[in-house]
Amino acid sequence: MDEPEKKVSDLSQSLGINKSTVSRTMATLANEGFVFKDPETQKYRLGLSIVSLGGVVNSTMDIYKESMPVLNKLVETSGETSHISILDNYEVIYLQKVECNHPVRFLTHVGKRNPTYCTSSGKILLAYSNDDVTETIIQKGLQPFTKNTITDPQKLRQHLRQIRKNGYTFSIEEFTEGVNSVAAPVYNYKGQVVAALSVVGPKQRIYGDKLQRIAKQVMQASADVSSRLGYWN
Repeated sequence: MDEPEKKVSDLSQSLGINKSTVSRTMATLANEGFVFKDPETQKYRLGLSIVSLGGVVNSTMDIYKESMPVLNKLVETSGETSHISILDNYEVIYLQKVECNHPVRFLTHVGKRNPTYCTSSGKILLAYSNDDVTETIIQKGLQPFTKNTITDPQKLRQHLRQIRKNGYTFSIEEFTEGVNSVAAPVYNYKGQVVAALSVVGPKQRIYGDKLQRIAKQVMQASADVSSRLGYWN
């Protein structure tokens, strides 16, 4: 927005989109906290969520920039949607996404936040974080999203230790039924895990031998991004 506040009619005229579509879109953005509607003037302005997201993106511009060509290549080789994610306020947040060409896709968007303990990216970021982060998340409660969600604290701790040994992890319908994913860590030049790279798709396409094949592709892609960030193993 080039002005601090605008009405739906102003946005409709500027964007060349009918008012009803703009109105529905702005209502959705308002519900998510990305914009705020002044009840008196009926004008919209940017909300706290978009300001927060802007700060996240600004602080991780190198990851954003260096991951893009790797994500594009990964989508070509795996045939599935790929993401780069970071840890923010005990949640995993999607920093970048490259969509696959399949008609059936896993609907996510940049800026979307998900729990850490039941998503592949989240578990990667959790596994390489300080133990205090894990314990805080456990204290908040491990809500079951599906029958496969890990809700036992001790099992989660053991699982995170195994992730550090393997260098990658899966989420097999742990967060969303019918959806599988694979993720691996991204390191910076200091050897710190700063992001997770993942591939997500429906279980009908990501399973068995293909799941293992994609895991290798994800690990190679995460190593490529790490190298671009100056990490040498």
